[in-house]
Order: sequence, then structure tokens, then C-alpha cells
Amino acid sequence: MKKFITTLKNIFAIEDLRVRILNTLFFIAIFRLGSFVVLPGVDPNQLQDNTSGIFGLLDTFLGGAFSNASIFALGIMPYISASIVLQLLTIAVPYFQKMQKEGESGRKKINQITRVLTIVITLAQAVGFVATINAEAIAINTTLFTITSMIVLTSGTVFCMWLGEKITDKGIGNGISMLIMIGIVSRFPGAIVAEFLSKQLNGALLFLFEILVLFLVVMSVVMLTQAVRRIPVQYAKQVGTSSLYSGQRQFIPLKVNAAGVMPIIFAQSLMFLPSMIASIWADSSETANYIGATFSDFTSWQYNVVFGLLILVFTYFYTAISVNPNQIADDLKRSGGFVPGVKPGLATSEYIDAILTKITLPGAIYLALVAIFPAIAMLFGVTREFSQFFGGTSLLIMVGVVLDTLKQVESYLLMRHYDGMMKSGKLRGRTENIAMVS
Repeated sequence: MKKFITTLKNIFAIEDLRVRILNTLFFIAIFRLGSFVVLPGVDPNQLQDNTSGIFGLLDTFLGGAFSNASIFALGIMPYISASIVLQLLTIAVPYFQKMQKEGESGRKKINQITRVLTIVITLAQAVGFVATINAEAIAINTTLFTITSMIVLTSGTVFCMWLGEKITDKGIGNGISMLIMIGIVSRFPGAIVAEFLSKQLNGALLFLFEILVLFLVVMSVVMLTQAVRRIPVQYAKQVGTSSLYSGQRQFIPLKVNAAGVMPIIFAQSLMFLPSMIASIWADSSETANYIGATFSDFTSWQYNVVFGLLILVFTYFYTAISVNPNQIADDLKRSGGFVPGVKPGLATSEYIDAILTKITLPGAIYLALVAIFPAIAMLFGVTREFSQFFGGTSLLIMVGVVLDTLKQVESYLLMRHYDGMMKSGKLRGRTENIAMVS
């Protein structure tokens, strides 16, 4: 505990870091405040719960802004959708591939296209969102309400984008990811209180057991996020002006879960299709009714089997498009590096691809287990709200954002620490990466 307090003192002793943390808290407070500002023309007392299915998932990411019919009801999600679309286009369309290779100017163009696409997606989703609001809650003319809501919701999403960029520039962590995480974490206190009250006094021991299981699940997700397979790389010897430097030994870190949370997002978006399609023939077919009911219940074994298989497929797919063994091999060859015992070029690419395939399988299986664990938790009596924190997209996003933020804070501490050592003239624990041979 003393070490923890000392670390906090060190964090706030660094002026730049202290200002960034305070800026982040200020921007987050604005974001949370906007989640409770109701759209003009809506009577909040007449709002009904419409957070089932995909709406419940959106409401979890948005911290209740969706169910509150607030000005941030769509939040940052349209921007996420636009970013995914642009990311896929840079892989499939040569025009966007060329733009991505143009460096800083290309990235600016892609960012501008992403913002424009975000506005288009937000306008389309705003119409759908208005349709989810029950007529009793709308206190003005329906047509006027639809038009004004489209404008306000689009403005709210653009403002959330601006907050995210400000957090990235002036605060700590990735702003967009931070806003999503805050929306998820804001539901945790209410969920844990509801879970405790549902167990009552005679279930206190069971509640403590659930907390223990949650802790173990979080730790395992941290391990999955951090796990890497290191491929040793040797660099050729270099001749200096008066000395010969032996090769430097480094590693290529291949993440066990290189796809991150994207396979779950893709798979979850497809899992709504069976029930939507089945609803078309719901009145005339018992089979359609069965399919619709089965795939509307995310605790059914049919739903989870299909969900798990889709995650396995999408994990391999997204890993294949995000990690390019040919490019890694070419970069190594150009820089004079090689994997010991493997020929440079094609052989190195095949070697990296074989290792990537092997480590992706256990990562994909565990990712599927993490995704379906909330359904398993519900089968054991955990409430729906609290079960969302036992796995799935919510937990992966929270762990990823927290780890990235802690890395940034740690980098500030390390820089300050090294400055102090340099001024004092004492260099302890110094290691030589390049051995000098006379």
C-alpha cells in the first residue's frame, strides 16, 4: 500500500502528467453529463425500456445514454463503424491502400473521409433510433421531432468525436477508446449493487464467490491481451570507423490475440441476422418461430455454438489482414535482420506464418470462451447486468484501454526517473545491446 501511495505521489509530482490526467477527468465529466441531457421534445417520464438485443449492447457501451434518449444517444459508435469500414477498404481497395502509404498526408485524408462517413452513418442511425422511442414519450410533432433529433444526435456524435480527439491530444490514453470504456464502467456500480441485493443476506457467500470468479476472469483476459510469442531476430555485423560491432539480438513479438476485440464485434453483428430474417416468416412457419426464439436468446446453446464458431473464423480472418508475414520478412531483409536458422525472404515469411497460425488457434478458442462466458454466468444465476462484466466485448475493451493507459503513465514515470539519474550522474542497471569487439 505504501508503494502504491508513493506511485500516486510520483504521478502527480510530474506537472505535464498531472495536467493531462485532470484534462482527461474534465472531458470525461462532460461526456457523462451529456448522457443525461434528454433530446428536445422527449418526455423522460414516458420512456419505456427498449434495451433488448443489440440495443442493450449499445446501451452498455454508451453508459445508459441510449435508454435515456439523450443527446449522446448514439455516442461514438457511428465513428467506430466508419473506422471499421475505412479499415476494411484500405485492405481491399487499391485507392485506399495507396492513400495509406502516403504517410501523414494520406492519414489526414483517411481521417477526413472517416469523419464525413461518420456523419452519414449517424444521420441514418438517428432515423432508426427515433423509431425505437415510444410514441407516448414524444411531446411534439413527429416529423419535427425526427428532423430536430437527426440534427441533435449528429451534433452529439461529432461533439463526442471532438472530446475523444481532445483526450488523445491533451489527456491520457486513446480518447475514443476511453469514452467507450467510461460508458461501460459507469454501469458497473449499479450492476454490482443489483447483484448483491438479488442474493440477499443468505447469498453473501455466493456473491463473494462471484467476485472471486470475476477477478480470475479479468486476470485471464489480461494474460490473453498481453501474451506474445517472441521470434528471435539476429542483425548482421556492422563495421564502424575503428571497431567491429557484433550483431544485435532482438525479437519479433507476435501477439496471441492479434485480432483484439474485432472478431467478437463482427460475430455479434451477424448473430442478429437469424432472428431478423426469421421474423419475416414468423406468422407462417413454426421453424422460423423456433429459429427466431432460439437466436434471440443469447443463453441458448445453439446461439453460443454458432457465436463461438464465428469468433474462431473472424479471429483468423482479422489476424490475416492485420499481420502480414511477407511485409515483416521484407522489412527484416532490408534492415539486415534474419531469424537464426531460417533463410531470409520467402522462407522467413513462411516460418512466421506457421508460428502465427499455431498461436492464433489457442487465442481464438479462449477469445470464444471469453465471449460466451456472460451467458454461462447467467445460467448460474448471475443477473443480466452483472454478467456482462464476466466477458465479452465489454471486458476486453476495459482491459485493453486500462493497460494502454497504464503504459502511457508508466512511460512518463520512466522518463522522469531517467532524467533524475542522468542529472545525478549515476547510471544503474545499464545494459549493452551491442557488444564491442576489438
